[in-house]
Amino acid sequence: MTLGPLEYLVIGFPETGFDGTIAREIEKVVERGIIRLVDVVAVSKEGSGTTLVAELDNKNDPKFASFAGLLKDRMALFTEEDLESIADSLAPGTSALALLFEHHWAVDVKEAIQARGGVLVARAVIPPEVLEEVQAELDDREPVSAG
Repeated sequence: MTLGPLEYLVIGFPETGFDGTIAREIEKVVERGIIRLVDVVAVSKEGSGTTLVAELDNKNDPKFASFAGLLKDRMALFTEEDLESIADSLAPGTSALALLFEHHWAVDVKEAIQARGGVLVARAVIPPEVLEEVQAELDDREPVSAG
């Protein structure tokens, strides 16, 4: 089984931030085969500093029911150290949703590259802050007239 590139992201919220809307948007890209969820974990840090970790494979928990159908391929690859690091990064009174996903769209591309003896030379993710800066610079430019 070929895996596409894996990526994770952590989305932070005030404690009451989970309402299912994010799951609906993620479901759209999962259904289209763009990504495949490999692991999804909820982490929260109470005001006292106590952390709670919940693997979202508990389909009986109504708070996470919106993710139940998206976790059929779950591999549970987040390690205890990963989750401790995420918990340590949270401010008291906040929660986070940690998503590990496969760029499923890339599986066939990866196989085609390998079949031709090719190798991936470089890959990088451009942080959203950099994209915002570039967009602001583009928005500030004078329009170029053709002619």
